[in-house]
Amino acid sequence: MSNSAVSLLRTQYKEAAGWLEGTMGGVTSAVAQYAPGGKATPIAGHIAHILSGLDFFVVGQVAGQAPLIASTFAGKTGISEPPPQGDSTEWMNTVTIDAEAIQAYSKAVFAAVDDYLSTLNDSDLAREIELPFGKFSVGWVFNIMLMNTYCHTGEISTIKGLQGLKGYPM
Repeated sequence: MSNSAVSLLRTQYKEAAGWLEGTMGGVTSAVAQYAPGGKATPIAGHIAHILSGLDFFVVGQVAGQAPLIASTFAGKTGISEPPPQGDSTEWMNTVTIDAEAIQAYSKAVFAAVDDYLSTLNDSDLAREIELPFGKFSVGWVFNIMLMNTYCHTGEISTIKGLQGLKGYPM
C-alpha cells in the first residue's frame, strides 16, 4: 500500500470498522437499550450516532451523494428514527436499534466511506467544505469522524462491561 495520507485513512477506517464490529459482537437489541444511568447513553444511541454521522457527513456532505439512510437503506438501517439536526442528546437516549439490521447498515456505510476514499488523492483532503457548523477541510472531516468512531466504540465497550459482557474484541 502506498504511503499517502489517503491510504492511511483507508487503513484507519477499515480498522475502525473492524474494531466497532467486533465490539458490537453479541449486542442484541435488548443489550443495546440498556440505560447505564447518569449522563451515559445506551449502546443504541452510540452506534446510531456513529453510523448516521458517517453517513450524513462523509457520504452526504463530503462525497456529495445521497446518504444511505435516505437512499438504498431508507427504512432498513435498523435505527428507529433519524437523528435530529442540532443537539442529539435526547435522541441518543431514546433511539432504538434492530441489532441485525444495523450490522448491514454499518457494513454499507463503511464500504461507502472506503469507496469514496478510493477516488481521492492527498491534495483532495485540503478541499474546504461548508458544514452546518462551519467550514472545514475534507481531511478534517475524515479525522474528526474517525475519532468519533473510536471514542463511541469505547463507550459501547464500557456499557457492555457494565452488563457483564465482553467489551472490546481483544
